[in-house]
Amino acid sequence: MIKKKTLVLGISVVLLSTACKTKDLKMNAEKKEIATEKKIVVYQVFTRLFGNKNANNKPWGTIEENGVGKFNDFTDKALQEIKDLGVSYIWYTGVPHHALIRDYTAIGVSNDDPDIVKGRAGSPYAVKDYYNVNPDLAVNPANRLQEFDALVARTHKAGLKLLIDIVPNHIARKYEGRSNPEGVRDFGADDDVTVEYKRDNNFYYIPNSQFEVPDAVKPLNGEPNPLSDGKFVEIPAKWTGNGSKMAKPDKNDWYETVKVNYGIRPDGYKDFAELPAGFEAKSYKEHFEFWKGKSVPNSWIKFRDIALYWTAKGVDGFRYDMAEMVPYEFWSYMNSAIKMKNPDAFLLAEVYNPAEYRNYIRLGKMDYLYDKVETYDKLKAIIQGKSLPDGLSDIQNGMEDIEHHMLHFLDNHDEQRLASPEFAGTPEQGKPLMVVSATISSAPTMVYFGQEVGESGNENAGFGTRSRTSIFDYVGVPNHQRWMNNGKFDGGLLTQKEKELRDFYKRLLNFSINSSALMGEFEEIQTLNRQSTAGFDPGIYAYTRWSATQKLIIVTNFSWFNSSSFELKIPSDIIKKWNLKDGNYTITDQLYKTSEAQLEVVNGEGKLQITIAPSESFIYQL
Repeated sequence: MIKKKTLVLGISVVLLSTACKTKDLKMNAEKKEIATEKKIVVYQVFTRLFGNKNANNKPWGTIEENGVGKFNDFTDKALQEIKDLGVSYIWYTGVPHHALIRDYTAIGVSNDDPDIVKGRAGSPYAVKDYYNVNPDLAVNPANRLQEFDALVARTHKAGLKLLIDIVPNHIARKYEGRSNPEGVRDFGADDDVTVEYKRDNNFYYIPNSQFEVPDAVKPLNGEPNPLSDGKFVEIPAKWTGNGSKMAKPDKNDWYETVKVNYGIRPDGYKDFAELPAGFEAKSYKEHFEFWKGKSVPNSWIKFRDIALYWTAKGVDGFRYDMAEMVPYEFWSYMNSAIKMKNPDAFLLAEVYNPAEYRNYIRLGKMDYLYDKVETYDKLKAIIQGKSLPDGLSDIQNGMEDIEHHMLHFLDNHDEQRLASPEFAGTPEQGKPLMVVSATISSAPTMVYFGQEVGESGNENAGFGTRSRTSIFDYVGVPNHQRWMNNGKFDGGLLTQKEKELRDFYKRLLNFSINSSALMGEFEEIQTLNRQSTAGFDPGIYAYTRWSATQKLIIVTNFSWFNSSSFELKIPSDIIKKWNLKDGNYTITDQLYKTSEAQLEVVNGEGKLQITIAPSESFIYQL
């Protein structure tokens, strides 16, 4: 018996060892592939706000009062300036036609009911027609698709690629596919509305009920409107977008949307084929072959066809809203179909559950996920004095196998503006966060329009709260408008501080997209220096990045107030990996090229003298 146990234990050890070696080999193979790529920078623009020159900013203002940007505002000059900032992709947020309060009946679009629209301009995540674009964004709304096609062509001409949103979990409560291609049936058109659930229904229903507008909803801030009567006819009521099963949802629910059914029964059972064991290691082509000929829920087919429609129009990828509310089997099905049409498609998902990251990357075939609850939240806590920066190393090491897939950002349409008092406090205090966000991993970096000139989101547009630039109303974006300079896109109205801030972003982003080290290895030097370096203040964070051809030492100071002077230690294992012999090496800061230091290597260990100001960062290159 003892011998048998010993034998089983021995087999277990061998299997574990083999599994670890296989994992290491896969990770090393991916690292080699990543090392041949360049860093990606995504520039998110809220499309209807980008080109708006109107600075009126009246709360709940109309288009006539507050203005709106158009596709045509993305001129060749504007796009070239964005490219020159160091950008690879533009994410045009809010392109699909969503519910809004404006009369477009002259072009065959029905009016939306203010009782189920948030704000006046409407939420871009309550899509009303997936085969067309927001008429607000067109100079001639009747030709809005042609104007969007022209924007795609201009974007590509500028050497940029573009993303748009797909919102798979929910659609506008009043969805009307007026632009459906031939043969495409509308969402819900063939549903059996007498039951709560059926696999091929597009929605979940609450039988024998009628939808009721939530209490305390005050459409258009109380302004009279023919359709604003506290009612919206929906019989039977559908589940609300965030999963509420109440015919009368709460005012904090996503009451303007309805949840899409992907074949998940109300008890959680999956009514479709599941991916076999081992499919996390399979290619998108193998995933595509798996789904061939299989019966899948109708909603899967509808969204796949929507994605392929926009892919055929030249859209280079998608940002998927609330992707984790949809099963990863669906993503395997849709993403593999997209990749078969465009192997280089950029597929970015909003996922907030770290326990599910690897499922959505490996089984769902996502390219990138938001790194929000790890790196973003940690950086926010650091700059607000709630955390030391040391934990950044643990995050990076803990995600070593997927770090390339975790997109970094500090600002987007959902979050508080980096420069706002509620976040970093000032644009300058946000600079060290931006350096770390852009350089700590090989993942893409995202910047939200206006971030690079210190936009703080201080406007009261109507629906929503300040510190976030409104996505629900017509509003101007003051700092960005100063850079836009009435359509010249030359920064002519920026203050000196804003010009310097944009110059910082331009230097950082252009360095990052051309750095081989940022696609290579990471090793923290924080622990050693925290434990043994005098003058290494709590706000200091340091790490190394390197490739075969470039070695970097990155030091940043999160402190708002304190300068620091200290001798930074570089441990012997890094010195050995860099093949450095004893002696002195001149290293130069890559941000401004004005700071040099001497790396002294003695007995196989490195040290250099650092003096760093508040909110300052150095990217020293050997």
